[in-house]
Amino acid sequence: MFSGIIEEIGKILSVSDSGDGRRLKIAAKVVTGDLKLGDSIAVSGICLTATQFNSDSFCVDASFETLRRTKLGGLKNGDRVNLERALRLSDRLGGHLVSGHVDAVGALTAIKKEGFSSILEFSAPVILEPYFIEKGSVAIDGISLTVASLKPASAEHFSFSIAAIPHTLDMTTLLDLAIGAPVNLEADLIGKYVARWMHATNPQIINKEGLTMSFLSEHGYT
Repeated sequence: MFSGIIEEIGKILSVSDSGDGRRLKIAAKVVTGDLKLGDSIAVSGICLTATQFNSDSFCVDASFETLRRTKLGGLKNGDRVNLERALRLSDRLGGHLVSGHVDAVGALTAIKKEGFSSILEFSAPVILEPYFIEKGSVAIDGISLTVASLKPASAEHFSFSIAAIPHTLDMTTLLDLAIGAPVNLEADLIGKYVARWMHATNPQIINKEGLTMSFLSEHGYT
């Protein structure tokens, strides 16, 4: 589990593809400070396992499922990535609960200045729209951000924006993004679970009848 508060920006040193997946070597100094073999590190929002490391770099392996679901397959030598170590239970939760399990890949569609902030607008697959609310949380390339606005969906996509202050731009890879650039998106974890329980029409939910007011009343919630 992560918080979406980026600890440092790493750099891809090498990428190796094989019939088994993809291996990446990433330059880093902060997250390697107390790293142990098998530890989880969020790499631009993707929870990956450290398979090798030294004081200034570490390696991770990505399965084909990870490559299909994220923008990891498009990274190349020299690209910068957001890095965060897994949370301790005693840590402050400065962002929000981020699992490191990417829901979909979106794209940057617009940037504009508003005072000292930058408003970034993104396009996302419409299947994620139920999990977005204004002033709710979203992880973009592993960065905990607040949804500033939402635009109505088309058949395939919807749009949302975030407001990034200068500190966030300086400490993350948001400044690296050009119009059309892909981003890893993780919708709010709590919102996804609530939606899964509340929508009885979803054939995959565990509670097949949905969570209703009568059900809550019968079980002592008034």
